[in-house]
Amino acid sequence: MIKFITETADYLAEKGFKNPEIGIILGTGLGQLTNEIDVISEVSYNHIPNFPTATVEFHKGKLIYGDLAGKKVVVMQGRFHVYEGYSLQDVTFPVRIMEKLGIKTLLVSNAAGAINSDFKKGELMLIDDHINLQGSSPLAFKGVEILGERFTDMSAPYNLDINEKFKSIAKAHNITLHEGVYASVVGPQLETRAEYRMLKIIGADAVGMSTVPEIIVANHLNMRAAAISVLTDECDPENLKPVDISEIIKMAEKAEPQMITLFKELIKKI
Repeated sequence: MIKFITETADYLAEKGFKNPEIGIILGTGLGQLTNEIDVISEVSYNHIPNFPTATVEFHKGKLIYGDLAGKKVVVMQGRFHVYEGYSLQDVTFPVRIMEKLGIKTLLVSNAAGAINSDFKKGELMLIDDHINLQGSSPLAFKGVEILGERFTDMSAPYNLDINEKFKSIAKAHNITLHEGVYASVVGPQLETRAEYRMLKIIGADAVGMSTVPEIIVANHLNMRAAAISVLTDECDPENLKPVDISEIIKMAEKAEPQMITLFKELIKKI
């Protein structure tokens, strides 16, 4: 893996990805942040050595480097998921590349279903903690200790200082920003009524199919990490209605301007 990481990072450096400070992963229906970037260089995933290729139609598959709010950023426009057939090591490979390029801070967004009945679709949730229900770990491979501490501490996987800044920004801009626990499942099928009941019992406030692997690897690499969920549907098992993925995308796009405000204002402060 070290050979692949070095090869990929060297390729991106040759493409102009120089001294980035912040990495950003954009989730389902959340690609418009790229319109705020003064782009210096961009590369399609399928041109990057050793990179997976996004297979989900609403994930564009580009790595973008440029200026955002006065900082050099690398943005993943489209991410990878276990449900696409990738391993957890594949899913998190881009995080290792960002760290190799010099990034110390990772910001993540996702679309999620609201488990907490006090949370409504179209609102945002700052992730305070998570539950990994993906069946394995991105650190579960031979030789992981060469890249970082095998037994990575996860007592505070989401950076407390960044989270406090997010809450302050939300208050200043009159943005509803809940705080809660995100459960990450494999997917791609959505949850049953019984599964939603289970998620609520074990303490989840929202559920999705991403984010946790990337956050685990960010902590493995001693990066500061934070994540925000855009709540795209309400998962009440007693009143569950069929969900159309196109409606989830529309709801994510509707709420996205608030997320962009939070990300831009945070980047100014860190």
